[in-house]
Amino acid sequence: MTIALRTDYDAVRIRAAARAAPDSVQACRLLSIAAICEGKSRAEAAALGGMSRQTLRDWVRRFNAEGPDGLVNRKAPGARRRLSAAQLAELAELVGTGPCPQTDGVVRWRRVDLRAELMRAGASANSCTLRSAHKGTAAMPEGHVLSLRMFPFPCVNVS
Repeated sequence: MTIALRTDYDAVRIRAAARAAPDSVQACRLLSIAAICEGKSRAEAAALGGMSRQTLRDWVRRFNAEGPDGLVNRKAPGARRRLSAAQLAELAELVGTGPCPQTDGVVRWRRVDLRAELMRAGASANSCTLRSAHKGTAAMPEGHVLSLRMFPFPCVNVS
């Protein structure tokens, strides 16, 4: 079933929008839609734009809904965050205060250690999530690498 084009744009107006388009991919899509307005078949219009008929159909639907501005490539939304805002704040506090050598067994957090702490709290995160989560905290300067340095001697509790 063929999807009808919106009636407020004719081929001349669509070609003018293609000339004014800053994005060449958007202009190509507009020219394919203008070819449909001029009476060419969907297969010919798709070939003109270097796409399949199904892809052209998807762009026609987007054009009908949003006009010429809808034919621009959009950035994919990406994966949702694994940690909530409260968990990110808790992580920032954990990184800011640092580990306790007596209880945690380390003097500097590694991502593996932070992940274990989060898992104990009931959250899960991979090392990339931890890297991006603590990258902007005040406790971790930009470019800082988490590493583990054990004391070469037993830690003595100095109170």
